[in-house]
Amino acid sequence: MSETILVRGARPYGDEPADLLLRDGVVAEVGPGLDAPAGARVVDADGLVALPGLVDLHTHLREPGREDAETVLTGSRAAAVGGFTAVLAMANTSPVTDTAEAAERVHDLGRTAGLVDVHPVGAVTRGLAGEELAELGLMHRSRARVSVFSDDGRCVADARVMRRALEYVRAFGGVVSQHAQDPSLAGPASCCHEGELSGRLGLPGWPGVAEEVVVARDVMLARHTGSRVHVAHASTAGTVEVLRWAKGLGIDVTAEVTPHHLLLTTDLLEGYDPTYKVNPPLRPQEDVEALRAALADGTIDAVATDHAPHARHDKEHAFVDAAFGMLGLETALPVVAHVMVESGLMGWADVARVMSTAPARIAGLDDQGQGLGVGAPANVVLVDPATPLVVDRDASVSLSRNNPWHGRTLGASVVATFLRGVPTVLDGTLA
Repeated sequence: MSETILVRGARPYGDEPADLLLRDGVVAEVGPGLDAPAGARVVDADGLVALPGLVDLHTHLREPGREDAETVLTGSRAAAVGGFTAVLAMANTSPVTDTAEAAERVHDLGRTAGLVDVHPVGAVTRGLAGEELAELGLMHRSRARVSVFSDDGRCVADARVMRRALEYVRAFGGVVSQHAQDPSLAGPASCCHEGELSGRLGLPGWPGVAEEVVVARDVMLARHTGSRVHVAHASTAGTVEVLRWAKGLGIDVTAEVTPHHLLLTTDLLEGYDPTYKVNPPLRPQEDVEALRAALADGTIDAVATDHAPHARHDKEHAFVDAAFGMLGLETALPVVAHVMVESGLMGWADVARVMSTAPARIAGLDDQGQGLGVGAPANVVLVDPATPLVVDRDASVSLSRNNPWHGRTLGASVVATFLRGVPTVLDGTLA
């Protein structure tokens, strides 16, 4: 049972100050001037914004198989420091999370770490090979209770396989999260956005249409099967157009965008720095603007980090040979605050929607993203909007250092995180 904590003077969703009493793992009282019960810990939150704990739909924790880059424990630490109380761990580990046994292993590692709720994502196909369905039903019925399935890192390119997966998960309310990348349009050598810059730099390009045609196909398959599809890391204006059209027809599709696709652009590749090599690639400014607008108006439902740690020996190569991916858990909220809140595109209640409520709903997490009302699980993050985060990659609690934000000043700082009333972060450091 957690201790009793009185959070004094916070601003829930950026509104008027109120106290939050966290007791027995839930929000017990909310209001101004609450009395502290005997023995309660009082946390001074004057000037801080209180939000429900963040939920990340798209995290790579690398364990098992690549513990030199990240482990469930170190990734959980990074998540807690970033204000997260739940993360979904992608299946492209070694071995792949394509069986109930593998899913339960990740689940158990998360429980042992105890800093965030770690929910394994199950592979759609065995070995991520795109041919034979993985143990979808068994993973869902296991103690890991897997409800989200993805071959992320690879596209489920075969339409028949994708259709079967959508039909299968419909039976238990699951969702397929698609890495939309047509391999015939963006082959294994493609490493950046296709355009004038890729031609000038001599880098194999990846056109935006390689993403868009798969998104269009999948929303039609979702309509045909009556199932749900989720678009991982949307990155182009064309994808936004397809999503807006599909939602207008009532097709059951959701989508996420990463913090880096909301701010970073393809011009950063001028120096061939492999830190900025990511999948899908950074796009031009016009795509970034479309993604921001779509997040603000609800066409894109959620922000997800695609936290992708890599050991130095995987990143420190020529650009074409380096691994795809960048860190994101510790900086996601400050980036969103910088891009969306400071610009006036969104308020703090909108941040809670796209980083907590909607991700929890998409993943089917009943004990996350439930807000800050009385009786809600006491999953809370306190944010200081007046103190920007100055990013130092060497201060990261992740094992890896492929941090695209190093040296940047971002819009807010995470001060404290509570998981079911238990402080995991206080004063910006692990509790």
